Amino acid sequence: MKPDSAPQALLDAIDADTMLSQVQDWAAINTGTSNIAGLDAMAGVLADAFSVLPGEVELIEPAKVTAISAEGREFEKPHGKHMVLRVRPNAERRFVLTGHMDTVFPADHPFQEVGWLDGETINGPGTADMKGGLNVILHALKTFETTEGSERVGYDVMINSDEETGSLASRGLIEELARGKYAALTYEPSALPDGTLAHARGGTGNYSITLNGRSAHAGRNPHEGRNAIVAASDLVLRIKALEAEDITVNPAKIEGGSANNVVPDLAVLRFNIRPKSTEAMDRFDGELDAILRLIEAEHEVGIHRHGGVTRPPKPVDAKAQALFDLVKACGAELGQTIGWKPTGGVCDGNNIAATGVPVVDTMGVRGGAIHSPDEFMIVPSLRERAALSALVLAKLSTGDHL
Repeated sequence: MKPDSAPQALLDAIDADTMLSQVQDWAAINTGTSNIAGLDAMAGVLADAFSVLPGEVELIEPAKVTAISAEGREFEKPHGKHMVLRVRPNAERRFVLTGHMDTVFPADHPFQEVGWLDGETINGPGTADMKGGLNVILHALKTFETTEGSERVGYDVMINSDEETGSLASRGLIEELARGKYAALTYEPSALPDGTLAHARGGTGNYSITLNGRSAHAGRNPHEGRNAIVAASDLVLRIKALEAEDITVNPAKIEGGSANNVVPDLAVLRFNIRPKSTEAMDRFDGELDAILRLIEAEHEVGIHRHGGVTRPPKPVDAKAQALFDLVKACGAELGQTIGWKPTGGVCDGNNIAATGVPVVDTMGVRGGAIHSPDEFMIVPSLRERAALSALVLAKLSTGDHL
């Protein structure tokens, strides 16, 4: 960017009407994580849209992911393709920008249409989380490409199809693309409608524990049975007791059993943990193994463990804080007030930070009520946030900010 160019020129270069029209079209495509046809259609639309940038677009097959059924069987779970754009891959300084095309609304959900709430706000599935954010990436990069010095740096854009379910089919891809990058930006919606960014984040892990006992008649010979639900209930109390200031444990569901007169020989326990530190994450993992061995011995059941931590905690180190400070300074130049706050939520920014790359992961639109039919996007934020990202990238392209 030329030293005498005003940041306002970035705003003036962005076509807000086109941005809004694209978001409305994109939100009209159902992309619930399990809607493979919808995700394939969206991937094609995004590939066409991002092909205007000077790089190569590729649709990448998802990694294999398995889950545990209510019957305790492991099965492969299908996912949609991921979109990757690589621009100037041989540049010495490179960035990574990430987002997701999937939403939490399946194809049969009643929330499918976009409408206006007022003159500046639309309501629609994925408008904030995160079809709006994907559009910000596109127009920020189109604007960035017009700034002086952009040709000296490169970047990758990764838009995955499974963020809402933990990015299990894209985690390896995210980490591969993040490694070695100078900085990363992720386009989740702002933490608050005023544009506040998410700062430090905790981690998350999802577990499915299958317990296999032995069935018997509840009246004639119950002593010969091994009650899998009793074992699962004991397990619930023991893992809940592992909660501490730096970790929470949420037993969410026990599946299994049959008739009242049968000792149940199967139970599946599903639970979530939220560690605030890597130490808490590792501590829980070790304690869980010991508890599972104890439950096996005391209840004489077989146990199969599935899952684990999918997103490690995301602390903010000095380099990451420098990136936050730069975003705030760029916001000030554009007349935007940028603040931040820690959050218990997680996103792909957690996985990026784990590679050692500084990341700000709420660079998307201003909005709110995500994951509900009340989800909304503040329309002027499309242009605002695209200009913000373009200016941040322009600054990161020269000098040693981090």
